[in-house]
Amino acid sequence: MSHPLAAVGEPEVSLASWSLEPAVIVPVLTAGALYLAGWAVLSRRIPERFGPGRAVAFTAGLASLVVALASPVEALSHLSLSAHMVQHLILMVVAPPLLWLGAPVAPMLLGLPAPLRRRVARAIAWRPLRRMTSVLGDPRVSWCAFVAAFWLWHLPGPYDAALRSDLWHHVEHASFFTAALIFWRPVILPWPSRPSWPRWAMIPYLVLADVQNGVLAAILTFSDRLIYSPYGEVPRPWSLSPIEDQSVAGVIMWVPGSLAFLLPVIWLVTVAIASPHPALRPPPGGRERPELSADRRP
Repeated sequence: MSHPLAAVGEPEVSLASWSLEPAVIVPVLTAGALYLAGWAVLSRRIPERFGPGRAVAFTAGLASLVVALASPVEALSHLSLSAHMVQHLILMVVAPPLLWLGAPVAPMLLGLPAPLRRRVARAIAWRPLRRMTSVLGDPRVSWCAFVAAFWLWHLPGPYDAALRSDLWHHVEHASFFTAALIFWRPVILPWPSRPSWPRWAMIPYLVLADVQNGVLAAILTFSDRLIYSPYGEVPRPWSLSPIEDQSVAGVIMWVPGSLAFLLPVIWLVTVAIASPHPALRPPPGGRERPELSADRRP
């Protein structure tokens, strides 16, 4: 069964498809309120750690999620592969690093009411959860999780299922976003995290991620057959044929997608050149600092 938007034309999609979907808007507003409440406290206590740039980055990350999931991009994603690719890039390489640049753990924890803050802090300190967090924080695991989600949902079967079913579409987006959060954490190292690997190791980590991104981008750009058949069954939102739209999607994945991986590589190389020794050494023991407890002042 085709998605309901298959019967909607370009004017309706472009003008009437901003959505106030509670599953998107409520979490975004809640996260924003908690973060800004905690950031306001931390910006006074430790302004060198929580300047305005932190709040701007986190807010921009939340705004990008709204653009991906509640704007015409979401509506057009059912009609155009290139629009869907823009949505995937926002979920995987735009929103997650921006959110981590906001160093969200401490502000969101401090933004909670005190009784709830203590409960959340105890939950974070729960040993099985900490072990799971440690495993997911291993760059080998985070890289593999990112690549697995990327390729699984771009296979024709799962991709077509996500186009035809709202449920699978939501699962697809949750998979992309969760895997991307795990992937970008060791790259951004949001305060108070410390690296478990030398910082130079993030260079091949990002380059290899870009290589696999480029492989799929090349397949989409140069294929002479329609890979995702539902796009041949819906009205065209613009004058491109399905094959041309597929090629444009590949270029979007290839150029902006590659920049999202390569710009951090340039930044890491610049840091390494400017500070070649300390920046490349892992900390003693190679472990992260424990997160703030409920009652500890930063």
